[in-house]
Amino acid sequence: MVEKLSAEARRRALADLPGWRQVEDRDAIQKSFQFKDFNQAWGFMSRVALAAEKMDHHPEWFNVYNRVEITLSTHDCGGLSERDLALAGSIEAHARESGAGESGAGG
Repeated sequence: MVEKLSAEARRRALADLPGWRQVEDRDAIQKSFQFKDFNQAWGFMSRVALAAEKMDHHPEWFNVYNRVEITLSTHDCGGLSERDLALAGSIEAHARESGAGESGAGG
């Protein structure tokens, strides 16, 4: 069974994930990415979707033109888990490869 992260594990994890922040009133983390254009943003989302599918762990996300906002939480345990941290790490790698910058909104 997937377990929620302790407060200390969550604090350490967020320190290692620049730009990710705790979502207010929810046990989740979030980050916004900004790309050059819609095509670059959609390519990033496609790569993240393939990685998420392999991990069998799927993000909540929102896309408008060149901005992608991603929220991670594990429904099986009702909060943040190691699965979210692993997916966030994968997302960061894809963002670097895609030339993403942090968006001012939420990031």
